[in-house]
Amino acid sequence: MRQLLVGLYRQPASALGASLFLLFLFVALIGPLVVPYGSNQQIVNDALQGPSSQHWFGTDILGRDVFSRVILGARDILALAGLGTILALISGVTFGLVSGYRGGWFDEILMRVFDSLLAMPALLLSLLLLGTLGPSRQSVLIVIFIAYTPIVARVVRSVVLSVKTRGFVEAARLQGEPLGVILFREILPSVLPALAVESALRFSYAIFLVASLGFLGVGVQPPSPDWGLMVKEARTSASQMPMGNATASPAIAMAATSRMLAMLKTMPPANASSRWWASARPRLAIKLSGLPAWVLPSVKPISTDIKRIPQT
Repeated sequence: MRQLLVGLYRQPASALGASLFLLFLFVALIGPLVVPYGSNQQIVNDALQGPSSQHWFGTDILGRDVFSRVILGARDILALAGLGTILALISGVTFGLVSGYRGGWFDEILMRVFDSLLAMPALLLSLLLLGTLGPSRQSVLIVIFIAYTPIVARVVRSVVLSVKTRGFVEAARLQGEPLGVILFREILPSVLPALAVESALRFSYAIFLVASLGFLGVGVQPPSPDWGLMVKEARTSASQMPMGNATASPAIAMAATSRMLAMLKTMPPANASSRWWASARPRLAIKLSGLPAWVLPSVKPISTDIKRIPQT
């Protein structure tokens, strides 16, 4: 994890994106303490006002302060998209590790199930699921989880297939390590660089998915200050608004957030995990008595402390 953070801040673009996103996240967390109005507080006499010193982003057709709703809506959409992404990452990593390492019939069946889910666009799959579950926050969370788990699992599986034949994995297997140790302590560090990039992408896509479902009226319901729902509500009165501020503000917030996440793309080199593994086990000694000779070349490069014990 430390290497990921170092690699993240090594490049100016990724460092800028991470810093801006952390600042945006901080503002979203303290939003209720800094906004001048409540998310549903109506000031009827100030309806459809343009940006001013009193209302920085103007007001909507009901006289609600757009700036306050964008800031308060940021916390809701980030929490919903972030939690859904975390759940998808946990399940996707677990399925990808087990499927890629085990292979066989389990891998074939699981990948065909995931392929059937990936055959449909995420938005179409979400609409089908929400038609069954009904519109609510919990339903949107389940939709993100189901829609993005197959993608994460596919990415993790592809890395596992190229790593599981490496020497340090063979060494752990010969040492008799349990399956969980091999998957999460030996293979998972090699997956982290690709997983970090995929996490940022899934998070940004989840934000757009939540906003899209809100815009279509099947996601978060009124009067929640959801960004997509705000665009939908302001669309009917956009022609009456000076500068169309109530429509543009949440849309710009979505685009800016996704751009910040897209800048998080610089990661440590792929072989960092193998160096971490070697430093974590500097005195590994494996009994190789009775093993075929072809095993030795794959095990020897892992550590200079590996030694062959002759047969007794």
